[in-house]
Amino acid sequence: MIPSKFDYVKPSSVADAITALRDGGDDAKILAGGQSLIPVLRLRLAAPSVLIDLGGIPELRGVREDGDRIAIGAMTSYYDVIRDDLVKQHVTLLAQATETVADNQVRHRGTLGGSLAHADPAGDLGAVALALDAEMVIAGADGTRTVPASEFFLDYFTTAIGETEILTEIRFPKYTGWGSHYEKFNRTAQAWSMVAIAAAIRVEGGSIAEARVGLTNMGTTPIRATGVEQALVGQPATADAVRAAAEHVTEGTAAPSDADAAADYREHLAKVLTGRAVLAAAG
Repeated sequence: MIPSKFDYVKPSSVADAITALRDGGDDAKILAGGQSLIPVLRLRLAAPSVLIDLGGIPELRGVREDGDRIAIGAMTSYYDVIRDDLVKQHVTLLAQATETVADNQVRHRGTLGGSLAHADPAGDLGAVALALDAEMVIAGADGTRTVPASEFFLDYFTTAIGETEILTEIRFPKYTGWGSHYEKFNRTAQAWSMVAIAAAIRVEGGSIAEARVGLTNMGTTPIRATGVEQALVGQPATADAVRAAAEHVTEGTAAPSDADAAADYREHLAKVLTGRAVLAAAG
């Protein structure tokens, strides 16, 4: 199908993009990597009056070290996230999860900020941002504000980004030396996650000293598996201890039932995958 007619602007600064978004009214849409928006436009499930392309704003791309944080521009592609040495050293889980997203073509075009702002609960990177206590930097006409990942994802495809605001940067604490793993289950290669588990573990003296676990596609938003985290801390990094802790993974979840899987099957998957992810992260 052919998209509906729309105006197109490509601002060269964040300030210009915010102005274009405000002037475009309720029907304006932001174009980041376009890997979610363009198929929707082709199907005419969205008919924006104006499309605001962020691809011409250099300040929204790149990875930098900022004290005890790794700051990543919202328009940084999946491909660049995977290849970046700072990400691989300090936020390894993000690189691991990003490697599982779709295929090479999508990873060259899709962006970290676009994925997080789209907020699909089956998307892979929301659970990572939540598990790692990332912060989202959001710019608007009144200035810039920072929102923790725990307050960013509000509902299905809904975030804390206001109607005339833009996600500009994602800031991750450093997890240097932690073990991590992203365990994903899908029906076919390159498909959306049926269920996935993001795990970052710090082992000390054979026991789990700290744990971070995030869940993909177990509710209307990414979910932090705090029950699992609490059950893991202080336990030996053994298969029996980890699998016992994984039994807590469904606490606070609302797994969907759809054409891919029933809710109870997703709950079973979550327990199995959590055990695998934590054991792999713990080494």
